Amino acid sequence: MQIYYLGGDKILSIKEKLLNRLNSRPKDFTYQEAKTLLEYYNFIESSKGKTSGSRVAFIRASDKKIFYLHRPHPSNTLKSYIINSLIDFFEEIKIESES
Repeated sequence: MQIYYLGGDKILSIKEKLLNRLNSRPKDFTYQEAKTLLEYYNFIESSKGKTSGSRVAFIRASDKKIFYLHRPHPSNTLKSYIINSLIDFFEEIKIESES
């Protein structure tokens, strides 16, 4: 199910809205938002059980692309270097904002 939001003169999907938000480099981008965005591009969250700690890999089986990040704690907000890394990763795999 695709949900759409009005964004100016354009109707944006949740995926587009999250990607545009990420590219604005917000200070309050959460782990859940990053996870949702990665899942829209067919990445699956993977951790190595109890020994992985907060390190999480997002893997896309179709082309073996992997993005690693640390699950933030105690808050759910990602650090700016992680946001920049995610933006760079999306640019590397040719996922760009619709705006």
